[in-house]
Amino acid sequence: MTPRQVRRRTRPVKARGFAWTLGTPALMILALGAPPATAADPATMEQARLAIPAVNLAFIDTYIAEDEGIWKKEGLEVSVQTIQGIGATNAVISGSIDFAFASGPTVTRANARGQKLVALATTIDQSDESILVRKDLASAAHFDPAAPLATRGKVLKGLTIATGGAATIRDVVLKVVAQEAGIAAHDVTTAPMAPTEFLAAFQQKAIGGFVSGPPFAQIVALDGSGVVVSDTTKGEPVNYSPVASALLLTRASFCPEHRSICAKFVHGIAEASRFVHEHRDETLAVMKRHFGTYGDKVLEASYESLLPMMPVPPVTTPKELENADRLDIAAGFLKPEDKLADYAAVIDNEFTK
Repeated sequence: MTPRQVRRRTRPVKARGFAWTLGTPALMILALGAPPATAADPATMEQARLAIPAVNLAFIDTYIAEDEGIWKKEGLEVSVQTIQGIGATNAVISGSIDFAFASGPTVTRANARGQKLVALATTIDQSDESILVRKDLASAAHFDPAAPLATRGKVLKGLTIATGGAATIRDVVLKVVAQEAGIAAHDVTTAPMAPTEFLAAFQQKAIGGFVSGPPFAQIVALDGSGVVVSDTTKGEPVNYSPVASALLLTRASFCPEHRSICAKFVHGIAEASRFVHEHRDETLAVMKRHFGTYGDKVLEASYESLLPMMPVPPVTTPKELENADRLDIAAGFLKPEDKLADYAAVIDNEFTK
């Protein structure tokens, strides 16, 4: 399977309507089908807390599950907080948050250090982080977008590139691509910035580029001010593809103690992933509700870039976590001897089914 292929479940076949008039209310109900699902009784709702590490479309499943009422129909009230970067995972480790989205390198590093976390779902199975540089800098360097990644990456030398922070998946991808291009670590300066900050800095030419996913990568690609150096939608860097990127995790002890909450929460994420694939217009409407200031073309391009990276069902595979470790090792954030011996032991796909 190539990085652009998507694993899908077979869609259910809708029953055809009856061709005659039914005379009784009971038969009319049969003809019309069951009433739509409604939210569970508030008195029986369970509670869960989720942290996301950034505000971007990598977490579209969260927005869908909230806005479309999927969790509520499961009987779950979910409180969502944005806790920047690694802080989201640290909140799970401390017990102040039940679930968090992170990346494969985060969960494998934590387990290598004795912080027992478990992967419950992978909603994006590529890095979801592309590297973009200013077009004027690329043109001056005679950048060839058709060249191999090791050649394209040479344009990074001497530039300041914005990332989401040290040891984040953005930082990891940048370091690995620079390494493949033969660039020393000190020849690329990283600047931890939030998207609103790096977009402004990019436009003001205060930085040479940034690492990000949708919708921010699409903004500068579509307006022509930036060029793509490393393209996550093509699985780049391909030697580490697939890799768990938007990965849902919790403490290893949480689901055994709160099985019902885990089942409802993860099932809601799985239903949201399927929704994205099967309901384009409705998904775009949710995107517009949260990211409408970026314009329809950016959101449409973001949607198309996400689909090939979103597996249905959103299971986590040992290979995705192994590649996460390999990325971490290549970036210098994990020692080779700390690579996990058994990736299946930190994966629980039970609730995605």
